[in-house]
Amino acid sequence: MGDARPTGQVLIFDADDTLWENNVVFERVIEDFLDWVDHPVLDRGRIRALLDEIEAANALVHGYGSKVFLRSLGECLERLRERPRTADEARRIDELALAFTEHRVELMPGVADTLDALGGRHELLLLTKGDTEEQSRKVEASGLAGRFRGVHIVPEKDVETYRGLMAHYGFVPEATWMIGNSPKSDIIPAREAGMNAVHIPNAHTWVLEQSEIDPADKRVLRLTAFPELLRHF
Repeated sequence: MGDARPTGQVLIFDADDTLWENNVVFERVIEDFLDWVDHPVLDRGRIRALLDEIEAANALVHGYGSKVFLRSLGECLERLRERPRTADEARRIDELALAFTEHRVELMPGVADTLDALGGRHELLLLTKGDTEEQSRKVEASGLAGRFRGVHIVPEKDVETYRGLMAHYGFVPEATWMIGNSPKSDIIPAREAGMNAVHIPNAHTWVLEQSEIDPADKRVLRLTAFPELLRHF
């Protein structure tokens, strides 16, 4: 029996938490932050909910990345203390930032070999959102850039982002697939743009990237690990 996998497809890959681990670093910093603030009234869950609220507001205005995240930590601290942060508190937040500057890019298992195999049959692109300098550093550190026809760093992934990318390259939506872990940024807007999608969940996906994917949508392929792409493409 012949190979039933299609050829000549366009595969667009998310980066953070799809090609490499990312949000787990943020979660570790949040745990350290919660240990530190130790509010007399609010428990950890309520402080985390406040931080999520502040992060969501800042993402709309300032975008994504570790700099915006640290800004959110500072604002959360000031809301909890009901006063501006002190010099010592500002230094403590700067110390938390070391987790990002010292963090090495850790590829998901099988990513490099899987991309090498897929690149022989399909056209590969990388699409990631966030701070341009920060994301560029991670792409370079990953060693993966040469495997993609194009690397695109955008401030937001919405329907217009996907439509614009397809128009730029002249892609046919029916033969184009967005592959990522985030329902909100990778799957739902790609599908609204007419593309297909592959959802590869990550246990550490940011809470603000969670959303409900239509379980009846037959143009969303659901996998459990990155190398499983080779069974389908």
